Amino acid sequence: MEENESPKNEKREVMDMTTRYFTAELFQFLRELRQHNDREWFLANKERYESAVRDPFLRLIADLGPRLKTVSPNFLADPRPVGGSMMRIYRDLRFSKDKTPYKTFVAAHVGHKDAADEAGPAFYLRLEPGGSAVGGGVWRPPPPVLREIRDAIVAKPSKWQKAVAGRSFRSGCGMVGESLKKAPSGYDPDHRFIEDIKRRDFATSTSLEDRTISGGDLMDALMQRLRTIAPFMRFLTEALGLRF
Repeated sequence: MEENESPKNEKREVMDMTTRYFTAELFQFLRELRQHNDREWFLANKERYESAVRDPFLRLIADLGPRLKTVSPNFLADPRPVGGSMMRIYRDLRFSKDKTPYKTFVAAHVGHKDAADEAGPAFYLRLEPGGSAVGGGVWRPPPPVLREIRDAIVAKPSKWQKAVAGRSFRSGCGMVGESLKKAPSGYDPDHRFIEDIKRRDFATSTSLEDRTISGGDLMDALMQRLRTIAPFMRFLTEALGLRF
């Protein structure tokens, strides 16, 4: 056996495939930000934010890009610090009674390259102490988009069932968001998927443990979950006339 084929080298190669993006400082910073959510504290700790939160998160997004193409080539993970997939940590205070300036979590929105706006399907990642999650879907779509999804469920019930009835999807994921109390106008209240048709949000989410976020197998955990929700995302994407 040649040296580069030895079990020792094979083990080293497997170990090299793991990457640790975050340390415990990620969650420590976010916990402190929750306690000191003001501009003065944030500016005094901005270097911590950049080194422990922003920069490793952007590296994660950059590494996710080529891997995500194995699930769908049409969702683009953009690692640019401004205008990319990473969402701003600054809160939009225009219509909020809560005037704290910063989000106490970090998130990424990985949208479809051909979607006209954020009403299109997207994968989503959120990192927060005790509340990290990965998921995807369409959140608060406008009425025309909502109707397209509902109509697709009515037109292709078997395909919808396959998208949400897989064992991994049912055991590890959950639908999130709001639903109507009654069947929307124009839809059969006795339809077998009427509870799904009532939905105002078509999104799913599965949790990630803190130790997974700071461990070396974070990318593997992300990809496993993204593949699990891929049939659901395919249904939504195609329902909106886009290529998955």
